[in-house]
Amino acid sequence: MNLSVRVCRKPRPVCDRERVTAKRQVAEELAAEHSAVLGGLLREREALLATLDRVAALNGTARLIRETIGTHSGFVAEITAPEEAVIRWMSGTRTDALQDLAVPIGQGIGGRVLALGRPVRVNDYVSSPSITHQFDAQVRGEGLAAMIAVPIVNGTETVAIAYAAMRERRDFGDDAVKSLEAIAGEAGRALKLASVAEADRATALSAERLRMQSALHDSVGALLFSIGVQVRNLHEDISDNPALESRLRRLEGDVSAASRALRESLLALSESSPERALPVELAEHCRSFQARCGVPARFVQLAPVPRLDAERTGLLVAAVREGLLNVEKHADALSVVVSLLPSEDGVQVVVADDGAGHRGEEPGPGTGMGLRSLAERAARLGGRVSLVRDDDDGCTLRAWVPEPCRRR
Repeated sequence: MNLSVRVCRKPRPVCDRERVTAKRQVAEELAAEHSAVLGGLLREREALLATLDRVAALNGTARLIRETIGTHSGFVAEITAPEEAVIRWMSGTRTDALQDLAVPIGQGIGGRVLALGRPVRVNDYVSSPSITHQFDAQVRGEGLAAMIAVPIVNGTETVAIAYAAMRERRDFGDDAVKSLEAIAGEAGRALKLASVAEADRATALSAERLRMQSALHDSVGALLFSIGVQVRNLHEDISDNPALESRLRRLEGDVSAASRALRESLLALSESSPERALPVELAEHCRSFQARCGVPARFVQLAPVPRLDAERTGLLVAAVREGLLNVEKHADALSVVVSLLPSEDGVQVVVADDGAGHRGEEPGPGTGMGLRSLAERAARLGGRVSLVRDDDDGCTLRAWVPEPCRRR
């Protein structure tokens, strides 16, 4: 008779170290998941800024024309005066022959679009009998032949002109025109958003910033708090693991830094008076420039500035936007600094870059259509705009306006 004895073994108790390891793995996985969510939020923010940024929208339109229609080049001219456009943004060009080219109404293909308010196409620009030929030299210099141009409309107003061009003769069909009109329509909607973002800063910025403040507090703020709590709890469980504790301390420091940056952003968003909204907006333009170009752009407010009206505030914002645009187009810069400070019973903004791309140019108040327009606006307010080359080949743009009660 065989007797079998079954030995019942008690389950091995889980030691404290295994529990800590399992808890640490869960916390690390959760932190990684939260980090991915935060990264997605930041990417969505950058996409939103690109949509609300006039320069980014028009620059992206030039690239989109080439990619969508398959032409050799695409470029965009913005309306800078009631009867004039200036070609600003280009993609696929080989020279600077068309850069900053002023196109009056009725002249060339763009001027004809401006006059008629509808698409114009030519199969060979320099020989076409349907347009004037003031710009044949520039078109030949770039080596272009067939071309289409359509208006970019914001509401009922033409605000820019979109061009598509080939380097050989071609009869553009209706499909190509429709495709370019569709791109122009998207650009018009983006510009409408940008114009809404730029209009009535005192009211629109206040309402939008309150919404953004609430959204950031409820989403990113709660996320950072959750990660911070998990990291602190994990600290208590791994006090005997110096290597992992060091990593967690670095992570905790990063979370603390992100929380401080978030608090500063929430504070800035809550400041909606004109003199407080001005530095917030200038800082946002610096962030947008850096996101587009990858060039570090730092905003510095050297001292509190007096209250300005909407017209003077708008001029200073436009000056910074134009200065950053010039750096983007012309300067091989490694960094840009935008400063805001009180000066001579007024307020001054300064855009300084360290680029060498200005070499050979003769900067001054009348350089470029944008700067000339700014100088004229400033003069009407009793202010001034200047652009000078620095000793190290960088350039510095200054715009100054007097306080409303101190106009000279």
